Amino acid sequence: MVHVDLLITNANVLTLDKKSRIGGSVAVSNGIIIGIWTELEPPRATIEYSSRTQVINLKGATLLPGFIDTHNHLLMYSQFRKQANCSSPLNQNIEDIQARLLSMAKQTEKENWILGFGYDDTLLKEQRHPTRADLDAVVPDHPVFIRHVSAHFGVVNSAALKIAGIDETVLDPPGGHLGRDSSGRLNGILYELPAMNLVETKIPAPSLDLLVSLLSEGSKDYVEKGITTNTDAGVGLNMGIVELEAHLQAMAERKNPMRMQLMVMHNILREGNEFGKYTASELNMEIIEKSYGRARLDSAKLFQDGSIQGLTAALRQPYHCNPKVSGELLHEQKEFNEEVLDLNKRGFRITTHGNGDRAIGSILDAYEFALKKNPRIDHRYRIEHLQTVTRYDLERMKSLGIAGSFFINHVYYWGDRHKKMFLGPERANEMNPLRDALQNNLLFTLHSDCPVTPISPLFSVWAAVNRITMGGEVLGPEQRIDVESALRSMTIWGAEINFDEKNTGSIEIGKRADFVILSEDPLKVDPLEIKDIPVLATIVDGQVVYQMDWSLIG
Repeated sequence: MVHVDLLITNANVLTLDKKSRIGGSVAVSNGIIIGIWTELEPPRATIEYSSRTQVINLKGATLLPGFIDTHNHLLMYSQFRKQANCSSPLNQNIEDIQARLLSMAKQTEKENWILGFGYDDTLLKEQRHPTRADLDAVVPDHPVFIRHVSAHFGVVNSAALKIAGIDETVLDPPGGHLGRDSSGRLNGILYELPAMNLVETKIPAPSLDLLVSLLSEGSKDYVEKGITTNTDAGVGLNMGIVELEAHLQAMAERKNPMRMQLMVMHNILREGNEFGKYTASELNMEIIEKSYGRARLDSAKLFQDGSIQGLTAALRQPYHCNPKVSGELLHEQKEFNEEVLDLNKRGFRITTHGNGDRAIGSILDAYEFALKKNPRIDHRYRIEHLQTVTRYDLERMKSLGIAGSFFINHVYYWGDRHKKMFLGPERANEMNPLRDALQNNLLFTLHSDCPVTPISPLFSVWAAVNRITMGGEVLGPEQRIDVESALRSMTIWGAEINFDEKNTGSIEIGKRADFVILSEDPLKVDPLEIKDIPVLATIVDGQVVYQMDWSLIG
């Protein structure tokens, strides 16, 4: 008999295996599940355990596979935790944001950067972006850069523009533009990543050790929510290759206890850049070796449009609030097709950001082009967010073998404004059509896109099941899904989208002992209460990496 390292008893075990079996006790050895019993305690003769075995009596609490969040930005979140919080409803107006920036400036040496995150123009009293003039009025002597909650826009002051060498003669970069006032002068607003990069590249990068320390702190918030496998969905997005180095060092030093999937930005993979000659296999091997097996390459990450609330997502029909605007594609189709084909030939799984339905169609065109030129079996290419994906698009995704990751939290945080302002009632009701995806047998997951919305798999499950907006309205009730499907989208389907379904995602013998312990059974509580179920503990490889209070469960 194999010696048991961890024995979990008196549990309500939701295995989420193919038969949805329920267990009562689980045994683990060397980080692998070796036994599952319907009994609340396994028959003593079936396993070998001793005083060295850790026994956790759940007293009826619920054991699930560890949650898998397939799209968020852990490093960005970890950095934002130390920046000025410009979010709403914490800040009611621009004056509140000015006060926070001024407070930070008083604690910062002159000429050092002041950074902030999370402002939302549509939630501010003024119903507009802060401007260069607003920032100059309170912090003229420090360069200032604050990000929009969507992370697709930013605002800088005059000192930041000067450091970046940007003056009134600047031309808009491809895929982005710089805001101007009614007289044609720069107002400090930066639209989309290419415009933001003009300034961001001038901000001194934190040291590698500091980034690792920040990841250590940020990852604690993730495991407190029950996440055992996590995907950083844009490694290299803001600071280049140092972001990959930080992730690998954090994993190697066990500063981040989760398993990590890394989406590496496509520009780093282009010829002439750091990994321009790498195949996917070569890069994955390097990531595995440097992280001591704790991280893997997820995919090459691209963007093909922006944000709905910024009117930069590419729609087939104009925005409800502005019939002259329908957003723009970030890449011309022929160029986009060729880049996807190049990555495909080098063996990369490809993931692309697509909020608007026109962008989603463009992404599918590029994927289909590449797969016809260079067929791949079981590629599991992905499209991210899928806010306005249509039934036709979902059918194309299924026929091409494309998986999806839905930004379901968006329904709660922006649903009311999409209905009234951006998309109008009909399109808003059809946002994130999970029921349609389920009926198409599409492989999909849910995600938080943290720090755009707070990290919480249970919140994402709640949002998928209830589709309640911040204003209390049910948005598109016909697109709600059942609780078990929502749980699967945060566990076993996440493992499948990660090519890891043989090892994680369900509680089965031979799989890794990655668990989350909940105080209540999400299949039995009122669906409205799912987001509030306490996470009692998180276990990775049979090791407790977070515990709320052992007295609650033995």
